[in-house]
Amino acid sequence: MSRESDTTETVSALDRCIAVSVAEFAADHWGKRALLSSAADLGTTFDDLFSTEAADELLSVRGLRTPFIRMAKEGSVLAPSAFTAPGGYGAEVGDQVSSEKVLAEFAAGSTIVLQGLHRTWPPLQEFTRRLVAELGHPAQVNAYITPASSRGFDPHYDVHDVFVLQIAGQKRWVIHEPVHELPFADEPWGDRRDAVAAQAAGEPAIDTVLSPGDALYLPRGWLHSATALVGTTIHLTIGMPAVTRADLARDLIGRALRSDRLRASLPLGIDLADPAQIADDVRAAAEDLIASLQGAADGSSVDEVAVRVGSRFRRSTRAEPVRPLHTVEVAAGLAGSDRVRWRDELHAVVREDAGQVAIVLPSKTVRLPVVALSAVQALHGGETLAVGSLPALDEDDAVVVVRRLLREGVLVPVP
Repeated sequence: MSRESDTTETVSALDRCIAVSVAEFAADHWGKRALLSSAADLGTTFDDLFSTEAADELLSVRGLRTPFIRMAKEGSVLAPSAFTAPGGYGAEVGDQVSSEKVLAEFAAGSTIVLQGLHRTWPPLQEFTRRLVAELGHPAQVNAYITPASSRGFDPHYDVHDVFVLQIAGQKRWVIHEPVHELPFADEPWGDRRDAVAAQAAGEPAIDTVLSPGDALYLPRGWLHSATALVGTTIHLTIGMPAVTRADLARDLIGRALRSDRLRASLPLGIDLADPAQIADDVRAAAEDLIASLQGAADGSSVDEVAVRVGSRFRRSTRAEPVRPLHTVEVAAGLAGSDRVRWRDELHAVVREDAGQVAIVLPSKTVRLPVVALSAVQALHGGETLAVGSLPALDEDDAVVVVRRLLREGVLVPVP
């Protein structure tokens, strides 16, 4: 039975990818089990996100460069020279996509991989930003474009979770359970090639044909391969390198390694190659590390870990793009009736500091007079406001504040 949805805009980004509730997905599937969701159950298609026409536009007129494109045939990645070339006078750089070469390779059975579409295709930029906000983990988007009856890659697993969204054509997916649970980034499937091949020869957990509008979720480590069936097929792969408890542990261990007891030098004249001579120090180091970690769950340690992990997350994600020309034009003619809002996914700390408002951004700190505090807090809280209605500021002061924040890329104009 289809979920009721009047428009795709009323459905969250995650809801568009799963045919179960978010609570059920979190409890039963996230990082645990694959989930197949049919177009009928999802109740929407993905035509607004990507299409055959979009792929042709990117390949023919957008001037893509490596690594935003790669190609593969029967499991092997082609050399970039097979599908790139200089773009002629004024665009001589040699790693640009060549539509003629791509045509020849695609007609001969090669798969096209458009990488980083969350950076190059506007509908997927917006969708990915919303999905990242809902997941709390980074994400990136690739498109796999496969000619009829071609197999792109051998059975393998990824070291990140993926959503597969079928865009065009039909593709058979064969899914097997992991040979290695929840692999880290430095544990690629090639290190377990024989085990992967043996598992892929057995009974699959899922053997299905995806049609346009169908979706598939695969936790990292789940084996998969896909074969195009009828005509050209396109699917999107949304890759999510989940933040793990190991990431938190690395920060805790880093803090613990700076404990006073671990700073002591080893004995003078010790033979580091002799296990007998270092055995007592190894045991002592382990005991000191454990003791330091046991006290690491206090408030200050948790706060420090949160700051570091949050900082890494912000560096791996991207805020809503700004439109430089339009922003400068709006800022120059700013009036009290113009509306503005905080830039989506722009992480910041807003605080009063030394008689000023400090807006601490990932790359800089913007400072304003303290009288602007209430206005900045209201905007930071997600409100869309007319410039003349900003709290605690008269219209002239509000114009000055908003003009500064527009030019700093903190606010964006609202039509």
